[in-house]
Amino acid sequence: MRIVIAGGHGRIALRLERLLAGRGDEVAGVVRRPAHAGDLLAAGAEPVVCDLESATVGDLVRHLESADAAVFAAGAGPGSGIGRKDTVDRGAAALFADAAEAAGVRRFVVVSSMGADREPPEGTDPVFAAYLRAKGAADADVRSRAGLDWTILRPGRLTDDPGTGLVRLAESTGRGEVTRDDVAAVLAALLAEPGTAGRTLELVGGDTPVAEAVKSVA
Repeated sequence: MRIVIAGGHGRIALRLERLLAGRGDEVAGVVRRPAHAGDLLAAGAEPVVCDLESATVGDLVRHLESADAAVFAAGAGPGSGIGRKDTVDRGAAALFADAAEAAGVRRFVVVSSMGADREPPEGTDPVFAAYLRAKGAADADVRSRAGLDWTILRPGRLTDDPGTGLVRLAESTGRGEVTRDDVAAVLAALLAEPGTAGRTLELVGGDTPVAEAVKSVA
């Protein structure tokens, strides 16, 4: 497969790129900064320099035309304000989905967040609340698109601990942590399992091997 990943320099995306390249897929990562190209090359991915906040659908279509699947793993990141939560976590997701549809790329996987399906509780940090609302709006937009075979993955609290290869993957898992290694492994498995299209899934650490967990929800 050829897979294009938006947010290609993210901590999950770089892990995913290594996994996909390692199994023989062709991977391209969309990045905003040319300085990040070396890290993508080291992960086995082709760097595509394109700013999702200023790009047009046409800009992205050129990079997606030969793809078999697309992954939205971009985010405004820590330190960004409320405005960029909307322009990146929501707006860029919609733009990437528009481009995938225009390029005829049906398989579309989104890295979302647990809690994006409900209004943030009273007292939530305003920036984090804006992030959750942006993710929820992006998810709803993607789910409304008949032209995409979408899967939305909502991990729990992310850690940089070594992956265990053991997870809990379901429509509702309850709160919990999950390593970025294991999120990347689940994303790679989802891309290889078209039977997970049309599913919104939560992910936390658990006791089921990744391949078995993905097969069980297909």
